[in-house]
Amino acid sequence: MSPDAENVAARMAEAASNFLDSLNPEQRPPAHWPFPSTEERLRWYYTPTDHGGLPLSSMRASQQQLAFKLLAAGLSRPAYVTACMIVGLDNVLDELEGWTMRWERDRGRDPGLYYVRVFGNPGGRQAWSWRFGGHHISVHHLVVDGKVRASTPLFMGADPASSPLLGGNELRPLGSTEDVGRELLASLDKAARARAIVSPVPPYDLVSANRSKVENGALPLKLPEIWRGRFEGATGELVDTLQQRLEDGLQTKTEHLEAVRFTDAPKGINGHDLSSAQRQMLKRIIAAYFNRLPDELAQAEIAKYTEEAVNNLSFAWAGGVERGVPHYYRVQGPRLLIEYDNAQRAGNHAHSVWRDPDGDFGMDILGEHHVQRARD
Repeated sequence: MSPDAENVAARMAEAASNFLDSLNPEQRPPAHWPFPSTEERLRWYYTPTDHGGLPLSSMRASQQQLAFKLLAAGLSRPAYVTACMIVGLDNVLDELEGWTMRWERDRGRDPGLYYVRVFGNPGGRQAWSWRFGGHHISVHHLVVDGKVRASTPLFMGADPASSPLLGGNELRPLGSTEDVGRELLASLDKAARARAIVSPVPPYDLVSANRSKVENGALPLKLPEIWRGRFEGATGELVDTLQQRLEDGLQTKTEHLEAVRFTDAPKGINGHDLSSAQRQMLKRIIAAYFNRLPDELAQAEIAKYTEEAVNNLSFAWAGGVERGVPHYYRVQGPRLLIEYDNAQRAGNHAHSVWRDPDGDFGMDILGEHHVQRARD
C-alpha cells in the first residue's frame, strides 16, 4: 500500500477526531461506536431512512461543518461537490412531490437527515472506520495500520436525475456517470450490442441493492425492504403502492428480472470482444466511479486496470438506449461490481454504486489483519 493511503488516512483521522472532540455527552453515543460493531457497521442504506449515527439536524452549525470536512476527506473534490448537490436535491424533490412526502416524520425530504458515525478511535495503528450516509449518499472507509484499506460500498444517487437551471441548462449530478455507459453502448455494432443488452426492461433498482454482501443469484429488493425497519399502516400501504406502480410502469415481467439477476458469471459483452478504443471507454466507466475517491486513492485504483485487467471485465445494459428513458448498466469483473440504474420516475431518478463483491467494508482485509496480529 502506497504512502498516499497513509496521507489520506491521516487527513481522515484528523477530521474524524476534530468532529468527535466537538460533541457533547448527549451527541457522542450515536456518533461514536466501538470497532468493529460488525452487524451495524455492515448496514448501509440509500433511502431517506435512519442510516445510523448523529444526523446533521442534531448538530450545531460548526459541528455540521466538521462533519462535511470529514466527508470531504473521504472524497475527491468533484465527488464532494456532487455529494453537496445531492444533499440539496432533497429540497428540489420536496417541491417536485408537492411538499407531501412524510415517511412518518415531520419532513420526509429533509437535508438535515444525513448521518455520521465513527467506529473505533481515529489515528494510530488500530483498525477504525467511518461512514457518512443519508438519502442517496453512502460513503464508507476502513483504515487499518494507518492506511485506507477499503472504500466500498460507495453509493451516489440523484432524484431528480435531471433538473432545469436558468439559461436553458440542467443540473445532472450523475450525468457523466450515465453518459459514459451510453457512449460505450453506442459504439457497439449491431451484433455486439445484442450481446451487451441483456433485457429490454431495466431492473427497478440496483440488483445488488443495499445488501451487506453481494449475493450470487440476487434480484433487486423491493422498496419496502430497503429501509431500517418496515412501515406499517398507511405508510406501509403507500410503499407497496409505489412499488407496484413502478413495476407496472416499467412493465416488469419475470423474464426481465431473470435476465438481470446477479450471477458470479458476468453477463453482457466481455472486454476481450471489444476494440481497443471500446476498452478505453470501459476504463472510463470504472474511472468515473474510482474518481469519487480522494485523488491519491483513485489513481492507485485506476492503475490496477491494465489492458489485460480491462479484458476481464464485462459490460451489460438493460432498458432503453436513448437518454430520458429507463435504463441500467453493469460492469463486472474480479473484485469489481459497478451498477447504474435510472429506472424510477420514468428515467429521472438515478442510483449508482461501486462495490467489491469479495471485500466490501474491508472484511477480507480485516481477516488478514487478524491473522497477522495472531502471528505477531
